Amino acid sequence: MLFSSCFRTKGASPALPTRNRIPIRRILARQGASRLGGGPSGAWSHSAGLRDGTLIRHLALALLVLLGACADLPQPYRGRPGAEAERLAVPLAVRIAVPPPSGALLADEPARRLAQQVAAALQAQEVPAVATDSPWPLDWQVEILAERRGTMVTPRFRLLDADRAQQAASEGAPVPARAWADPSPELLQQVAAQAAPQLSRLLLQVEAARKAIDPAALIAGPPRIRLAGVRGAPGDGNTSLAARMREHLGGQGFVVQDTADGAQYGLEATVKVTPPASGVQRVEIVWIVSRRDGEELGRVAQLNEVPAGTLNGLWGDIAYVAAQQAAEGVRTVVSNALAPPTEAAATSPGPASAGQPGRGASP
Repeated sequence: MLFSSCFRTKGASPALPTRNRIPIRRILARQGASRLGGGPSGAWSHSAGLRDGTLIRHLALALLVLLGACADLPQPYRGRPGAEAERLAVPLAVRIAVPPPSGALLADEPARRLAQQVAAALQAQEVPAVATDSPWPLDWQVEILAERRGTMVTPRFRLLDADRAQQAASEGAPVPARAWADPSPELLQQVAAQAAPQLSRLLLQVEAARKAIDPAALIAGPPRIRLAGVRGAPGDGNTSLAARMREHLGGQGFVVQDTADGAQYGLEATVKVTPPASGVQRVEIVWIVSRRDGEELGRVAQLNEVPAGTLNGLWGDIAYVAAQQAAEGVRTVVSNALAPPTEAAATSPGPASAGQPGRGASP
């Protein structure tokens, strides 16, 4: 059994189903193996060493000899980690300024403490951040806002570039309005600790996107897409598919965010699983790409049959492969929407047969 998928975009011929190179049977086999527990044969026995102090001394001496011998071994890769490792080791090329917020529904002193906490939490994520009232001209900036919704206050964070154009946005967990009006140091620290990983992830996605897209498009910033979630999957499919799609879209040059603020595109998915029949179930995943004005740009559909009950628990590698394949289709849908009509038709994958327009499976 293989994953098959197709995608179609408005104004372009639907693509024929393409097969993923990773068999689902192999993925399921790996998942099954990972859930098996080990037997007692691999257990270590410590009782003899504890009874014999001489044995412990001999082992300690032997360990020292071995450690000394390791120092003279050749280390050809020391100081030369390779091109990929060197690329990953390069720090972010921008400094992040976190000024005290004026629109966070906080008094001056709590606002200043929140900025300091956010900067410290970002530093813990290895992001070069500083709390300051006067950002430098080339600093990027984290703008902290807050919105009251009933009896709760929702912290919001906007990532701005040096021109103060928004590049990404995220929201924190809602806080009771009474607690937000006079926040304790613990509350401010908690809000900052929750926001920092999201901001760090968004910043890395922006950096990757800016390097991946055409330099002429840097003025407008990388494409931002709101992932509205996955619905209908059994087990942990909704969560796993959304998390893996977020990762793969980042690799495709998108900045993925949870909120609609500043997003140019929207993405949501539905999963349908048929009742078991002859020991198998049919799974259909449809990813819908839309534009900010509400127009649907295209769909990426994936079909597969799996043994009955397979997806009732953890999706694991199945979610990884499905999201990886679908992210490529999402990128193509958006590219076709941006390209002129003739260019979009040329870049849309077509059938192998010459001259005949292909028709993919309708989602």
